[in-house]
Amino acid sequence: MRAIVFEDAHNLALKEVDAPEPGANDVVLKVAAVGICGTDTHVFDGEFEGTVYPLIPGHEATGVVTAVGADVTDIAVGDHVAINPSTTCGECEFCLNGRQNLCRSWNGLGVVASDGASAEYLSAPRANVFKLRPETDIHEAALIEPLACAIRGYDLLPRRMGETYLIYGAGTMGLLMAQLAPRAGAASVTVVDLNEGRLQAARDVGVENTYTKADDASRELGIEKWDVVIDCTGAIPAIEDALPRVKAGGTFQHFGVAPAEATAHYSPFRVYRDEINIVGTMAVLNTFGRAVAMFEAGAINPTPMISHSFTLDEYSSALEKFRAGTGRKLQIRPNDTESRVLLDI
Repeated sequence: MRAIVFEDAHNLALKEVDAPEPGANDVVLKVAAVGICGTDTHVFDGEFEGTVYPLIPGHEATGVVTAVGADVTDIAVGDHVAINPSTTCGECEFCLNGRQNLCRSWNGLGVVASDGASAEYLSAPRANVFKLRPETDIHEAALIEPLACAIRGYDLLPRRMGETYLIYGAGTMGLLMAQLAPRAGAASVTVVDLNEGRLQAARDVGVENTYTKADDASRELGIEKWDVVIDCTGAIPAIEDALPRVKAGGTFQHFGVAPAEATAHYSPFRVYRDEINIVGTMAVLNTFGRAVAMFEAGAINPTPMISHSFTLDEYSSALEKFRAGTGRKLQIRPNDTESRVLLDI
């Protein structure tokens, strides 16, 4: 089969590799769609902790089942499925205490040491395979994996009605966090991004308050500080601008993935004096099934979020487009024969 392979940091190739065969508890699927996200660029740049090369990237995946292992009885050939890419050791302190996402041997498919979905076929453990309804759009459903990460983020945030939310970044994660905020009790949601095209995406999914600068938002909305501030960029300048905007007693969440060695400056005195909660969030933890349910219940508006699909041959172009911040969610559709513009933006 054909697959994109990250040979090592900064080096990728489109190659012929062996198609996967299912182990006893595995499921093989023909990949329908796999989203490109910031994690993929960190992996390609050698910035993600623990990545082992060579590696087939891609962790936001859906597909159609083509084979199942001998011990798999509840998934059948022809089923439409979404894949939770997170695997863990099951034996360490964190796994045994129900915090599997903190496992020191955490291994995301397409991220650390197991091949991902930027290939014509993917093999995944049965436990990581979630059935979709036949009527669910199998391409849009590739947003379920980032939605599961967003739900994990909300599991760690306070759930109080009537609070104000400020979200940095109108990429995929910012759009998902913004759409979930009203369901978590937000009275107002404000999104800040330097990219006007991404702010239009926020408006298209229903966000009313969109700004290129938080100072403008504060002045026009009359909000000096926000109850909850979430960084979905991983960019140090954004983080340093965002944290001081948290109201006393409020919460700041690191959601975006920063380079492992990056550092940010903030006032420890203010964190102490105002009892600011600083919360991290890592991947998914018992949220993937809920993400499937929320997606199929219409909790998010996926159609304005996906702007382009690319064939495997165009993977490099897709990665370059992602880095340039043009378009919205970009997908690889490994079994398509042509790339497509899905939104006229």
